[in-house]
Amino acid sequence: MFVYRIAKSKKRTTDLSGNGAFKEGGRWNNPGMYMLYTSENSSLAYLENLVHFEAENTPPHLYLMTIEIFGSDKLIYQLPKSAYPSDWQEIGNLQNKNTGDYHMNKLNFLAIKVKSAVNTAEFNILLNPLFPGYHELVKVVAVEQLHIDARLVK
Repeated sequence: MFVYRIAKSKKRTTDLSGNGAFKEGGRWNNPGMYMLYTSENSSLAYLENLVHFEAENTPPHLYLMTIEIFGSDKLIYQLPKSAYPSDWQEIGNLQNKNTGDYHMNKLNFLAIKVKSAVNTAEFNILLNPLFPGYHELVKVVAVEQLHIDARLVK
């Protein structure tokens, strides 16, 4: 299986540690929890990043990482519809963060598959860097620089 991630610098294209989410937290984790946010397709990864940019703070370059996940699909847990709170798309939803932390701490799965808040018809794949064998199961297989279409960041 391939998943995609956008990096804001060439240097960060080798980082699969989940350290950014550890430091800052995210929709599905509290600060202090390692998690690597990826998407099931490259356009969703791009869109997930663009929602955070304004014209004046858009990085000069973005890099698309293609990441291969080796192993069985049984290593990926799909969050059931019943696990999403009614307000799950709200920024800072504590229930989302606690759900993600819970699944990362259990170490039962390499990843959790969750709906994208930006496009609910598609999914993000949240990787668990603390899962046993993670660095053998998750590899960056390609990196390409992306052109940022100015029409998308006005």
